[in-house]
Amino acid sequence: MFREDIKVMDCTIRDGGLINDHYFTDEFVKAVYRAVSAAGIDYMEVGYRSSRKYAPPGDFGAWKYCDDDKIREIIDGIESNVKLSIMVDAHRVAEQHFAPADESPIDMIRIATYAKDIDKAIALVNRCHDLGYETTVNIMAISAENEYDIVEALDQVAKTPTGTVYVVDSYGYFFSEQIHHMVKLYKEHLPGKRIGIHCHNNQQLAFANTIEGIRHDCNLVDGSLYGIGRGAGNCPLELLVGFLKNPKFSLEPILKVIQEYMIPMREELEWGAMIPYVITGILNRHPRSAIAVRKTDKKDKYVEFFEEMRDMQD
Repeated sequence: MFREDIKVMDCTIRDGGLINDHYFTDEFVKAVYRAVSAAGIDYMEVGYRSSRKYAPPGDFGAWKYCDDDKIREIIDGIESNVKLSIMVDAHRVAEQHFAPADESPIDMIRIATYAKDIDKAIALVNRCHDLGYETTVNIMAISAENEYDIVEALDQVAKTPTGTVYVVDSYGYFFSEQIHHMVKLYKEHLPGKRIGIHCHNNQQLAFANTIEGIRHDCNLVDGSLYGIGRGAGNCPLELLVGFLKNPKFSLEPILKVIQEYMIPMREELEWGAMIPYVITGILNRHPRSAIAVRKTDKKDKYVEFFEEMRDMQD
């Protein structure tokens, strides 16, 4: 449970923003920043650096774009050792601007990609490293990929300067055996790289699968406050901090921001392991269908939804 080289990434604002189009208030983002700073968390992911070409202003809040000046408004005057991260989709890069790292409040750029777009991810890794940023490569939806394609992508990433590559269970499909296998595969093909893990909670296994990754030497691990995130959400940060037993972490600031902000937030926003997400997890499907049905009067028609999803696979 205690391993000093394990670093923790809070994804509350970034992954949580997927359920409200990134319209978190500045007050809430500041509260999360204060909480994770006081709790000793290593990294905080504040959102996406999305292209305004693909994500038109007016359709999304500020944390879809994470402009440097906006981030400075949040962190100004708050004492913190937390490193800040943003995510960029390698397959949706257009005019995104990145200042040199020594001129930006951002420390790390996480590059999300699919195996088929690994060449685009590598180009972005090189661009960001030339500017002085830490990077990770997060290969999404690996449960739906052919292992040959995963290995081919890993072998290419191994030649890049990125420091960390993530095992990402985007659909919440994996059990501990698959996590173990994937971490072993990544370590074999990524000598010298740190392995990270990011799990979704469709089958209520995000915490357990994160622990499995830790047991097999994943040293950058993701969580979010109260498990907030798209659909079924992520590994709850509070459980992760409780498990790690690292004396540098403090649970009280995390519980305080959950109590004061996230419990009331649950009255307006829905996330967490619900039957439609369980179904997409079991069937290894993207949760978009479950997200869509939860917005209709059929949101609790579980048998009907299961039959529709199963028929789409046949």
